[in-house]
Amino acid sequence: MNKKIKAIIDDGCNPELVAGAEFALPLGIPIIKATSKIIVPPGITPFSMRRRAPSFEEAVGFHEMDVNFADVLRNPEKYIDDFARFAVLISPDCSLYRDAPLSVQLTNVYRNRAIGSYYQRRGQYVIPQIRWGNEYTYTTKYFPERIAFLGAERHSILAVGTYGCFNGRENKYHFAAGLDAMMETLEPKIVLVYGSMPEKVFGPYMKYAKFVLYPDWTSRMHGGKCLQSVPGYETSEAD
Repeated sequence: MNKKIKAIIDDGCNPELVAGAEFALPLGIPIIKATSKIIVPPGITPFSMRRRAPSFEEAVGFHEMDVNFADVLRNPEKYIDDFARFAVLISPDCSLYRDAPLSVQLTNVYRNRAIGSYYQRRGQYVIPQIRWGNEYTYTTKYFPERIAFLGAERHSILAVGTYGCFNGRENKYHFAAGLDAMMETLEPKIVLVYGSMPEKVFGPYMKYAKFVLYPDWTSRMHGGKCLQSVPGYETSEAD
């Protein structure tokens, strides 16, 4: 007797994740809310290395290959208690490849904010990870909004990753242009930078926000230190 095979149909990026969320219109990107207290973690530990984190005061980040945290995107409820042990969670750094279709880039912005919003509504302190792809994601040449920044609130704390972003002229150009657009659009108070932080790229914005530099995990394990642009700026009440 032949068994019937049930078709598995995509349910639309797990709509249950955003039950109760607020959305940035017109594209309906879930919002990761700014909190009344800003927390600057002492370090950022990648998701796949979280069992080796120096302390639970760390932030868990996703600055690694998407395949390493794919299960978080598929089964976020499984990690609620795991992430709750840590002081800070940075929303998933889903890749926005510039040569990917714009619909794919937009979907990964959505996934980033949907997962971040999901954990935030379950009591986790969440910092939005900002990632942009081609110019259509960080300018208004296609959409009326800069879609890379939707779902993150202004005048708060953000995270960016720079690993691989300065390899070649084109990568450097798009990172610098996207950073400029991010600073103009979101006007963050604090920006956590995972990776390198070249003065030529970040220097013009130092007077507008406080930047905190975190070495990538490999560099950190070889003695790299977490450096703050303004010593002692650990936590503060948001205005």
